[in-house]
Amino acid sequence: MLKDDLFGQETKARHLPQQPKPNMKPNIILFDDDKRDLLLPLTFTRPVCEIRIGILTVREKWEKRFQARASYITQDYLAEKYPLVVGEDNIVINGSACPSDHLFRLVSELDMNEALLKDDDLIAARLDEAQFNRLMADEEVESLSGFDLLDTPFIRVKNVHDIFSLNGAAIEEDFALLTRNRKSQAISHTNTVIGRDRIFLEEGAKVECSILNATSGPIYIGSNAEIMEGCIIRGGLGMNENSVLKMGAKIYGPTTLGPYCKVGGEVNNSVLTGYSNKGHEGFLGNSVLGEWCNIGADTNSSNLKNNYAEVKLWNYRDSKFRRTGLQFCGLVMGDHSKCGINTMFNTGTVVGVSTNIFGAGYPRNFVPSFSWGGTAGYSTYQLPKVFETAERVMARRNMELTDTDKKILERIKEDTAGYRPWDKKDA
Repeated sequence: MLKDDLFGQETKARHLPQQPKPNMKPNIILFDDDKRDLLLPLTFTRPVCEIRIGILTVREKWEKRFQARASYITQDYLAEKYPLVVGEDNIVINGSACPSDHLFRLVSELDMNEALLKDDDLIAARLDEAQFNRLMADEEVESLSGFDLLDTPFIRVKNVHDIFSLNGAAIEEDFALLTRNRKSQAISHTNTVIGRDRIFLEEGAKVECSILNATSGPIYIGSNAEIMEGCIIRGGLGMNENSVLKMGAKIYGPTTLGPYCKVGGEVNNSVLTGYSNKGHEGFLGNSVLGEWCNIGADTNSSNLKNNYAEVKLWNYRDSKFRRTGLQFCGLVMGDHSKCGINTMFNTGTVVGVSTNIFGAGYPRNFVPSFSWGGTAGYSTYQLPKVFETAERVMARRNMELTDTDKKILERIKEDTAGYRPWDKKDA
């Protein structure tokens, strides 16, 4: 990980330059900082910048701004899937920072050996190849000139509940970025439309006989996405390519569907990262699902305590429940996790990676990774079965569970063994 204690002089305020530098083609590197653990279980399986908030992932936001590919500084066990590429001229960016127009201008205008900080955290720096390599080798490096971002506005994902709490502002920024100077595909006359100028359909998107209300936030419908008949949508909504809203779905914004998600029933202020399904009736609110999750029919997640008290959420870094400052907080679920029909999730429930929950009653508010069972008790979801299910699920999207993916899951199972008191032996 990059360190943020490299500055040999007092930080100064950074002022926005008058004109951006022309024809800049930097090498972009996005890094995980020490707050990565506050974004577990989602960051068990991905770098921080692969979190989806708004319409795009953080990485996609920076790549679209710079018109350049980005690489990663992340956990060692993720590095094979998410490799690092070093160039002669590198801009390293904190993977939790989303680029507002203002922040992008400041980052793109950095000179060599300059850095931007916010609340003593490194947000971005520009380094030549030699200095970058010395930094990665923990060798002495030339001090950087640090500039404090002060009141520069930008979205930063520092806690897992920020993903849905800040999703509305992120949808607004991504909608502007994706639709600027572009024309939407025509909206069918079979729909009831309110706020037409805040609705954008990419090529191949299908929407018929539904209600679209964009007065509370924009509605973006990606290429080949489909909104079936009878859906009622109050923006903001970000639907990525090939995602589907099933007949009669009720969507309250700000909500995001990543690629190839299928959603039915009632959803409020939630983010589905991608390739995950909540295809039937039931409620999901103020929640985040990773990839390859499946929510059984008639499953409901509580997002408000009966006494209206502040919600606590499991904190992996501290291994205890911590206050969120939120009155509304639902379900956080890691990749490859599933639940059976009629599952009831309590307010502020965290479910780890590759977990299968079923049975009557409310599961505990923290279900460790690789758990199999429910209120009647848990056993360990062993790797051969995990791989078998994941291969079947991913094959339905013409995707493959690679050997690299298997190594990642093996490592996560090993690292999370301490959370499973019933786990007495390895797979």
